[in-house]
Amino acid sequence: MIEKDLKIINSKEGLEALLRLNRLDTNKAIRNVKYEKRLSRLQEEMLILQQWVAKNNKKVVILFEGRDAAGKGGAIRRIIQHLPPRAIRVVALPKPNETEQGQWYFQRYINRLPNNGEIVFFDRSWYNRAVVEPVNEFCTKKEYDIFMKQVNEFEQMIQDSGIYLLKLYFSITKAEQERRFKDIISSPIKKWKYSAVDRRALSLWDEYTTYKEAMFKNTQQYAPWKIIKANRKTNARIAAFEYILKEIPYETKDLDRIRHKSMRKLLEE
Repeated sequence: MIEKDLKIINSKEGLEALLRLNRLDTNKAIRNVKYEKRLSRLQEEMLILQQWVAKNNKKVVILFEGRDAAGKGGAIRRIIQHLPPRAIRVVALPKPNETEQGQWYFQRYINRLPNNGEIVFFDRSWYNRAVVEPVNEFCTKKEYDIFMKQVNEFEQMIQDSGIYLLKLYFSITKAEQERRFKDIISSPIKKWKYSAVDRRALSLWDEYTTYKEAMFKNTQQYAPWKIIKANRKTNARIAAFEYILKEIPYETKDLDRIRHKSMRKLLEE
């Protein structure tokens, strides 16, 4: 163990990281300490970005998509953890009610787009109709086809109106999704998350893949997708942070600090 790592493991943070582990693993404890420090730095940068948005009356929309249990919600929580609650919104819509079912599909999402100086995070978005709905037969083929025909123009209109639009997709393997489902089911405080859609997700894996690939192929015209490898949650959160900070042109940006290569390599080990 190098001297720098010895200092970490002998620090208060290092000892606390060791105590939180189920078994003694100094390397993992060191990684966790470095991850928390990196996360804290990126959260500071995110606050700088948010203040730029508020000061300049900018509007930002960030979509978080991915399979069930991919870690979208956890990533959003870390990103907004230290942001002023009145300056941001997290949108996680339930299934449409009777009134919404009679509306233009995008209407309920339009109603939740940002005001001046606001950042909106969508924990799933209008792309439910690109993957989840057709796979589970929650929409008709005609409704799906109309969505795919309209979505690029819809996103062009969003951006033409001055809204920054980012689209992140959290990608996990089938084995990892199964492992996370087992963890959710066995946890007294997580099992409420396990839905009827989740129960079918593994058996419908290939159908999800087909629609996901069609989504990637046909919805990149005005707002490209950023695919986040999400089997390791810590790495996915850092990658999402870095992408957001890199793409939004806020002032005093330091790309070298945002993209910390040695930390990325460490988290991928």
